[in-house]
Amino acid sequence: MVPHDDTAIVAIRNILTRLCKRSGLSADRLRTTEIDINPLLDLPAVKRYAEEHSTTRRQAVLPVVREHARRLPPTHRVITDAELSLGLLRESDPGETDLSALYSQDLGARREYLSAHWSRLHRLAAADPIPPAPTVRSLRATPERRAFTALAALLVTGTVHTDDRYGRIPARAQTGTLTVIGDAVIDHVYQVDTIPDARGFARGRFTANPGGKGLNCVVAAARLGIDVRFITSVGDDEGGRRILDYLRSENIDTSLVRVVPNAATPITALIVSRTGITGTIACADDRNRLTDTELTAPLVRSALADSDAVLITLEPPLPVIEQALATVQALADPPPVLVTSAKVDTPQVLYRYLSSVDYLIGSLRELDYLVPEVPARSGPHIAEQLRMLGARAVCVVEDFGCTVRSDQLALDIPRMQAAALTDIPGSRSAFVGALIYRLLSNTPERETTDPARRSVNEHDFAWATAAMVATQSFAGDIPGTMPTVDEVDRIIRLTSEKH
Repeated sequence: MVPHDDTAIVAIRNILTRLCKRSGLSADRLRTTEIDINPLLDLPAVKRYAEEHSTTRRQAVLPVVREHARRLPPTHRVITDAELSLGLLRESDPGETDLSALYSQDLGARREYLSAHWSRLHRLAAADPIPPAPTVRSLRATPERRAFTALAALLVTGTVHTDDRYGRIPARAQTGTLTVIGDAVIDHVYQVDTIPDARGFARGRFTANPGGKGLNCVVAAARLGIDVRFITSVGDDEGGRRILDYLRSENIDTSLVRVVPNAATPITALIVSRTGITGTIACADDRNRLTDTELTAPLVRSALADSDAVLITLEPPLPVIEQALATVQALADPPPVLVTSAKVDTPQVLYRYLSSVDYLIGSLRELDYLVPEVPARSGPHIAEQLRMLGARAVCVVEDFGCTVRSDQLALDIPRMQAAALTDIPGSRSAFVGALIYRLLSNTPERETTDPARRSVNEHDFAWATAAMVATQSFAGDIPGTMPTVDEVDRIIRLTSEKH
């Protein structure tokens, strides 16, 4: 696929997603809508149909979309038919389906019927095998996004895309949709034997790669099979283009990434010793920062509402973090919220939102920044301090181990035996991605399959801790060390064998 197709596919997907609201796609809706549908009208397939049938492009849209939806794989076809109210089953239903409910005038009713009669509709679509039925909430996240992306890709390119990026359900099924708000930078990494003092000298190795806590976390989650979209900003420069290419290569949704004209993509210098201890110098461009105004955009609000989990790093400006937390807090059915700590000015501003934070994660030092009046004496001490301020669960991730305090758990996982270093850049990002994976997965220890009802237990924290060990292969590319599920499972297995 040529690069410009990405932008076109995202534009068409977003239009179709908005048009499925209320009664769905129809000629009347296209005539009266306030949505900018010009990208849809400009599709070659729509223009060609209009010319061949001597009709307008608006009149051509519905038959063209129907024709392309019929070519989709069964699950995508079932979802887009119901949500856009295309009426494909009106032509072939043997009488088993309540068509008035499936093609109701209300999108919510169509979703409920689709979820409740998932298996029957898949049998009518000749699906084999039939995937597990989603809840209405989980349907609104990954399945819908993948179905509408597949339909948009087909409309734009004329080809049914079968790779992971455009809709195939991989062997290890996607576990849910995660939206991440954080930073993306270019990391300048200097690997040395020892970090020199002010007048010292050290020989080392230099590499430059995409990085940043936000980017590292989205890659960590995507490598584990989570469907991830990233809200961040990059400059309109070589660094920004490199970051976007890297994210897309990892199958991460970049439609909410802001490209700032005439701004430089931030650079962070990391000096990493042979034991993994790291010194950091952050070089930001204030022009290239997210703003709280962008967090109120309809597409961003919709992304947060339709997520199975939301991760917020404390890297963006404080007003952005406040707006993100306030937006999720105001949702009628908010998803689980995870926050990774960092140094922020006036952290007291965030205290009123901590009761909405399900998991607050960081090193002892990072979490200590949030309580500047009370120096942290230990992991359990800072965890209890933050719990008293409202955080539901606090995870202190340090030295390849983990301390957890919540209403349900008082857990201390010691340094794993497989850990050979003191620390490594990106290890905590691997922990965060792994924890979210376990939060959204159907694991043997979990009784519920509803993402909104899930919580994590000691097995999940142990698995997330093992994910950090896998990052010891670090050779300058921080997100490149993020492990797969099989790699984490191997570490768990080897650790169990030693015991």
